[in-house]
Amino acid sequence: MPIVPLPQFEADLEADRKIYDALKPPTSMVVRFGVMRLIGEYPYDGDAKPGCGSKLVVRTHRGTEIAEMLTSTCPNAGCHHAVTRKQMLQYIDMSGGKDFPFFTEGRVLRVATVEDLNQHAANDSRKGDMVRAAKEIVQRVGLGEQMKMSDVELLLGEERAMFYFYGEERVDFRPVIMELAALYRTRIEMRQVGARDEARLTADYEKCGQHCCCRQFLKVLKPVSMKQAKIQKATLDPLKISGRCGRLMCCLRYEENTYDELKKNLPRKKTAVLTPDGPGIVIDTQILTQLALVRLDSTNEDAAYPIESLKKLDLGTPSPGDDDDDDAAGPMGGRPGGGGGGIGGGGAGGGDRGPAGGAGGGQGQRPGQPPRNDRGGGGGPGGGGGSAQGGGAGPRPTGGPGGPPARREDVNERDQRRVSKLVPPSEFRGDGAAPRTPPADNSNAPDAKPSA
Repeated sequence: MPIVPLPQFEADLEADRKIYDALKPPTSMVVRFGVMRLIGEYPYDGDAKPGCGSKLVVRTHRGTEIAEMLTSTCPNAGCHHAVTRKQMLQYIDMSGGKDFPFFTEGRVLRVATVEDLNQHAANDSRKGDMVRAAKEIVQRVGLGEQMKMSDVELLLGEERAMFYFYGEERVDFRPVIMELAALYRTRIEMRQVGARDEARLTADYEKCGQHCCCRQFLKVLKPVSMKQAKIQKATLDPLKISGRCGRLMCCLRYEENTYDELKKNLPRKKTAVLTPDGPGIVIDTQILTQLALVRLDSTNEDAAYPIESLKKLDLGTPSPGDDDDDDAAGPMGGRPGGGGGGIGGGGAGGGDRGPAGGAGGGQGQRPGQPPRNDRGGGGGPGGGGGSAQGGGAGPRPTGGPGGPPARREDVNERDQRRVSKLVPPSEFRGDGAAPRTPPADNSNAPDAKPSA
């Protein structure tokens, strides 16, 4: 049955032909070449009007080889997908900048002919035999454990053959080059690649069903951290987060900025929030769904709420007057805060008067015992030393009768107080230097005077 084109198709073809005839030949082209899929922009001065995907013969910094046209960077070119040079440079800057494999030293010679394509196919068919021969040579020279041959690339003009191998450490492959050069009578280059570049050469498809990103379009392989995998994956199973190269998948970097922005909206765990059902505590969050799991204070049940419906509770700080019950005198007498009070006792920041010194007071009177008027107790931090007749008052700003409310000792102040009592390192080492004698504490002496 003959196939007759529809009149509409003929009309569209005629319109496309007129548009094509009105175009001018491009003056510069962006091409992709080599097994590593390098990118280059080269000038062109021919009369043909190639389009995107056309096969070209180009002379690059490596030699004469077959390349694929991606686009043109000049106006009124032979393809309606042409981009401006500004757009191309912007894409390169966003895709790796200086690390992007972009070359400009070369020229587009011509559109590839049938003979050029046949020669290129013949060179590709020889790759398997060349790789096997290289592996045998590597085993023969004793470098089998250090070098793993991955691929070989033979240029169109056969003026150069590049062998790619994987190795963990630096390898002296000069014996291999000498034997390969004698075998193929051409210039031999050995290029050592890492695990990711090896996957770019040999891998095909990934778990998602698409071509490997490193082989398809990803040119700059930046490192991927385990932190990115923890944020984006509910599981850290190596089989699910590793690519063909055995390293963390490069696609984990694609949504990193999105996850960072969404994570900023989530409340922290153990944060007090107000939900539509009452106050509660955040116990877990989900980044993508923007939900927070809250344990309600009223029912002690867990419920999920959108973060838009939550309001953070500002618990604030208690006023000094709210701590009166906590600062009440215990069984040992004075309150913490000011000078030591009571008969014969100096408190650890004691309060006003009492039968004995506060916590930390020395030699004070204890409940149920007769008064001891022989000597006073030593004052604690912030409190004065006691005398035979009574405890000395501490500094007025920190407490005592008529002073401001007592202030609890800060953690940093406590650490500084402990460090100030440590023995200098020279006394521990016994390096011959005279040990520093700490000042005598006469606060417990019978004739001790009350502290100012």
